Amino acid sequence: MPQAKAAVLRRVDAPMTIETVDVGPVRPGDVLVRIRAASLCHTDLEAMEGAIAIQLPAVLGHEAAGEIAEVGAGVSDLAVGDRVVLSWNPHCGTCFYCERAQPILCRTFLANGGKGFHFDGTPRLSCDAVPMHQLMYLGGFAEYCVVPAQAAIRVPDSMPFDRAALIGCGVMTGVGAATRVAALRWGDVAVVIGCGAVGLSAIQGCRLAGAGSIVAVDPNVSRRQLAQAIGATHACDPADVADLVRSMTENRGADVVFEAAGRAESFRLSVETVRPGGQVVWLGKIAVNDEVSFRWGSLMQEKRIVRSSYGGGKPAQDFPLLARAYLDGKLKLDEMISARIGLEQINEGFAALKRGETVRSVVMFG
Repeated sequence: MPQAKAAVLRRVDAPMTIETVDVGPVRPGDVLVRIRAASLCHTDLEAMEGAIAIQLPAVLGHEAAGEIAEVGAGVSDLAVGDRVVLSWNPHCGTCFYCERAQPILCRTFLANGGKGFHFDGTPRLSCDAVPMHQLMYLGGFAEYCVVPAQAAIRVPDSMPFDRAALIGCGVMTGVGAATRVAALRWGDVAVVIGCGAVGLSAIQGCRLAGAGSIVAVDPNVSRRQLAQAIGATHACDPADVADLVRSMTENRGADVVFEAAGRAESFRLSVETVRPGGQVVWLGKIAVNDEVSFRWGSLMQEKRIVRSSYGGGKPAQDFPLLARAYLDGKLKLDEMISARIGLEQINEGFAALKRGETVRSVVMFG
């Protein structure tokens, strides 16, 4: 088995430590991926802080890109050297939900995810013979990881690794919310609450889907400026969005509102901002046992609310298309990278993310 440097979380609310782990075995249906870039996502931060339950010790990291270093028996559609983006949603393809085109609800995916092991429920990482758990089936904060072949999606060789990594979670979630989940029509007024990586991606999805006006909502002025640089037509503080949208829509409200901030007040704001008959797409999240209250009147008048975890993504189809959109200049990813760091700087990177200083920091591997 190969060995790799990895950022290991051994205790909640404690810094990760850089350790050497054993990677493998590569079993039938698996691929070994040499990680070349892995970005820091709020979901990883939530696991570090205990908001997401994960078995420890663990290697986090679920937004990553690299190249195939070895293929297991039975893998015929990937080859050594292929450039890939990792997907954290492997699925069985045959359960009740998979057959209804809802792979995010796959029974095997949900049953094994909490174990923090490979999709088959067994480990692919260890340290001193002790199994290491993997966040969301990947464990991308390591030089190498073993994943199911279906979780490694080939993209063009010209796609830079650092920008490719963003596609695997935040970009897919945001762009997909606008292009796959929302019933956006050409010329619609769309509002995106929260201008982090997911919100910025939703803004771009709205642009690609043909929205007429895109309002970016965030208390951070620099985030609002970035949102306008990548496609928002308007930007404002949350306190001002209701008046702005009413002035744009003859007092109706927005056609579609995306919540990407993950705050109780922004969930409430989303349903207050959408028009009668409009649609709300919730992308952010709070602790699973927290409660959010709403004014009942804000839920009336045929409003539709949907929660989406992965933007309705079909990674095998969508990842190559998103990569091509970047290469063709239609999808902006350079602007979303705040810093490129080494693995040894990962704790500082997460501290900056928590302070709201970065959109995405990307760990670069040699």
